[in-house]
Amino acid sequence: MTWGRFLRIFLFLIGLCVVTPLWAAQPEVNTGLPLVRLQIGGHTLTAEVASTPEQQQTGLMNRRSLPANRGMVFVFAESQPVCMWMKNTLIPLSVAFIKTDGRIVNIADMQPQTEDVHCGQTDVRYALETPLHWFAQHGIRPGVRVLGLPAPSR
Repeated sequence: MTWGRFLRIFLFLIGLCVVTPLWAAQPEVNTGLPLVRLQIGGHTLTAEVASTPEQQQTGLMNRRSLPANRGMVFVFAESQPVCMWMKNTLIPLSVAFIKTDGRIVNIADMQPQTEDVHCGQTDVRYALETPLHWFAQHGIRPGVRVLGLPAPSR
């Protein structure tokens, strides 16, 4: 092996050692859940769709991060009382409870790894979880309409 070839291989291996930790630090994004682009008060949010009881039970549990304009929308088969909690959820979140017509009923901020219950003020069809304070930072309040919500499956 020539000195030049040895040096190229050595530099390549050093490069892998530097880049690999960067790959490992990337947020968990590919969950296999469908994604939707929601429009809320002139802002765009990409949300994973949790439509089955199993997906809804897991939600955003055990995740270590959530990108700034990402979230999870829980889609229920019909309007119903909905409450959320943060057991085994590692990141702080805000949740909007949304009626069938897409209007936000109320918004709650939730702290990680707590069993405090946060409920919609009326029956809702959707719950949308985002990074903590996302709604407040974008000036979104109850009454604002969310566009692009997926249709509930029957």
